[in-house]
Amino acid sequence: MISNQILQNTIDGLKNISRVEFSILDSEGKEVATTLREPVSYRDEAAEFAKSPADSQEIKGCQYFKIFDDNLVEYIMVVTGSGDDAHLVGKMAAFQIQNLMIAYKERFDKDNFIKNLLLDNLLLVDIYSRAKKLRIETNVDRIVMILECRNTSDINVLETVRSYCSSTGKDFVTAVDEKDIIIVKDLSEGSAPKQIEKAAAALLESLKKEGLRNIHIAYGTVVSELKEVSRSYKEAKMAMDVGKIFTDTRELIAYEELGIGRLIYQLPLPLCKMFIREIFGDYSLDSLDEEMITTINKFFENSLNVSETSRQLFIHRNTLVYRLDKLQKTTGLDLRIFDDAITFYISLMVDKYMKFMESFEF
Repeated sequence: MISNQILQNTIDGLKNISRVEFSILDSEGKEVATTLREPVSYRDEAAEFAKSPADSQEIKGCQYFKIFDDNLVEYIMVVTGSGDDAHLVGKMAAFQIQNLMIAYKERFDKDNFIKNLLLDNLLLVDIYSRAKKLRIETNVDRIVMILECRNTSDINVLETVRSYCSSTGKDFVTAVDEKDIIIVKDLSEGSAPKQIEKAAAALLESLKKEGLRNIHIAYGTVVSELKEVSRSYKEAKMAMDVGKIFTDTRELIAYEELGIGRLIYQLPLPLCKMFIREIFGDYSLDSLDEEMITTINKFFENSLNVSETSRQLFIHRNTLVYRLDKLQKTTGLDLRIFDDAITFYISLMVDKYMKFMESFEF
């Protein structure tokens, strides 16, 4: 629920304010956090105090306080010092820890609810009943964003994203696996495509300022009901995968902008293999060298314009024509003809998709 580090940070702050030493123990008397420089054992006294009916007690010059979770003793706080002042400080500190536990428990409950909602693990009646209990609005425009950040094992990315999204208090940040962070974003301030892209870009820039690199954010479509959130999540997942296959350099990927890549992603592999075999026979697209691949991509970027492509490649027009002729001889497709160009372009995408899917088979 609540981490030992958070408890440690809390009592460190309380010590700076009150100049009193604090120790937090579990119900068996084992130390969880302390401000003392030298270790002191309170195990025996804490174990006896946990069994007593009292909520607070002075033992051997220290104040002991119980901190409860659902009427069960979760922690015991020990405050050094005797007298009314030490008791008052300890009581205030115990109250602070108690409220901190309640807040984290509520967040934990919401986190579990959002995870199950994303994974379609809830019945319709449970969605609305639990949302009401957790004070989550059901009829609000929302969108699901998936954030993937590689090579950052030394940084707690999840907490960084949570800190960024905590300003509104309406967004939910969670993770259903070790790879991706999921943001269920509230769109009360506007759900236009440009506003959504702007929000995603702002998150991206904020994370970069925190030192994170190699970040990709994919997002689904806007949903107006809580029960539809899982659909936006599935769309965001597809957008992330399709982005990896066809547009790996893009940092922001929208489901609605996937184009033909979304269609190819849903094709079965046997059908893709049959398509490639029918177009190229025994010829393999892996036979294309780097120079030819660069030429093809640039030719497509310039809408099959020979003059503009040769200019951007810094080659003579006749050189480009020679390369296109060579490609026609080996593949049977002339990229200067629109139908052949479309066939070749789709074939390249299908080939990329096949390689991506086959990489997960091993």
